[in-house]
Amino acid sequence: MPILMLFYKDMGFSDRESFQLKAFYSIAIVIFEIPSGYVADVLGRRKTLIIGSILGTLGFLVYATTSGFYWFLIAEVILGIGQSFVSGADSAIMYDSLKQAGREKEYVKYEGRNFTVGNYSEALAGIIGGTLAAINMRYPFIFQTAIAFMAVPASFMLIEPIRTGVRKKPGIKDILSVVWYATVKNAKLRYNLLYSSILGTATLTMAWIYQLYLNDLGFSEYAIGTTHTVLNLIVGTTTLFAYKIEAKLKPKMTIWLTSIIITGSYVLSGFMESAWILVILAVFYFSRGIATPVLKDYINRITSSDIRATVLSIRSLIIRGFFAIIAPFIGYLSDAYTRAFSMKVMGIVFTILVGSSIFLFLRSIDQNEEA
Repeated sequence: MPILMLFYKDMGFSDRESFQLKAFYSIAIVIFEIPSGYVADVLGRRKTLIIGSILGTLGFLVYATTSGFYWFLIAEVILGIGQSFVSGADSAIMYDSLKQAGREKEYVKYEGRNFTVGNYSEALAGIIGGTLAAINMRYPFIFQTAIAFMAVPASFMLIEPIRTGVRKKPGIKDILSVVWYATVKNAKLRYNLLYSSILGTATLTMAWIYQLYLNDLGFSEYAIGTTHTVLNLIVGTTTLFAYKIEAKLKPKMTIWLTSIIITGSYVLSGFMESAWILVILAVFYFSRGIATPVLKDYINRITSSDIRATVLSIRSLIIRGFFAIIAPFIGYLSDAYTRAFSMKVMGIVFTILVGSSIFLFLRSIDQNEEA
């Protein structure tokens, strides 16, 4: 939610407590991510999405009806588990549906459209949420509970595509074998997961920290909600044309451009303690709109149907695992020093991480093209 960090601040939580709550959300995802992805591969993506949508509704209901750090901790855990059941299964069911129709090459286009609808919806939520928060900080959560519930009947209406291959001996040992294959045995898949997860962590972190940064600059709840709306319109529009942008720039240039912009935005934001940060955020979200569907497509291309949801869940697990480690660290830096200082430090951290993985990732792309 666009005003969640402001809600924590309104409840009297410190930056450290606020980021701790988001860290627990990520920890819940980390614990359940791979098992839920595996369940999607074994029992079906539709059933998994139904479970995830129900848990998502319950999580927001707790936020809408309770108060206090520990109640919110429970809500974050429920939401984290719910998200783990959705993550991986949603993209897997889309890719396999397209593959069944012989149109898997159009995945980036349709994943882009999916992100566009989601981000346009979130953009509208930014306006509504900011307006409701200006009246009462509790109202956005009541509204979000009703919106989350809409996913429940929608998930029941999904059609499970025919999958090529099913896990013959499902169980813990098979889960571990899939994880070993994706992260150790298959080098191309390993480098794709590593690089994609690092960039995904960078975009996720910015999505939470910029709200507090704008609040420090004196932006009102409504202004922050409006900013959230504009940024989601940018990323939503960009994802709609991500496949065309990648085709024009070519894979290597696309990767280098998005990497430099995403990591560089953190460093620049640390020196830009003014409303000019809005320009940086706009460019950052433009790059996010390109990177997200394109990087998922690279993973889908080299992953078989019987482990697709599990592999995509591994990506999400790594992202959330990184964030669970980074979030309390960011909170500490913000409380002990300044928000600007924490942005500079995170810029350096992400630059090192991206720089250490990008060349191996680009080599894996070259191998895919040669194959």
